[in-house]
Amino acid sequence: MRFGWIVLLLLSFPVLEAIGIFWVASAIGGWVLLWLLLAAVAGVMLIRVERVAWGARLLFSVQSGAHPLAALFASGRILLAGGLLVFPGFISDAIALVLLLIPGTWGRRTPDPLRPANDDVLDGEFKREPDDLLR
Repeated sequence: MRFGWIVLLLLSFPVLEAIGIFWVASAIGGWVLLWLLLAAVAGVMLIRVERVAWGARLLFSVQSGAHPLAALFASGRILLAGGLLVFPGFISDAIALVLLLIPGTWGRRTPDPLRPANDDVLDGEFKREPDDLLR
């Protein structure tokens, strides 16, 4: 029974998007085409940038001591939001904006307080040698 609701929701989503587009187009006219075009361009740009940035985001989270799954989920949310922006419609655009506004998607992650940020630091003392001994 649960599977039937999921199928019904997935099949009705494009119909609801089309109804929404026609309803907004009757209210504001041809500006809908500009909105849909700009949303699609923004979605493609988000996907292109995130395809390059997910590795750096993952590396930064590992180096700073944050959990790497948080970086993967943030990248996944951005990719999903980009895909929803490419899909024409206002409901998918609203869902994409909500995904982009989730805290932690763009902000800097705080490192884990139990793990030091840099494990390569060695404590010690040094002594400066005179320049004439080094020549």
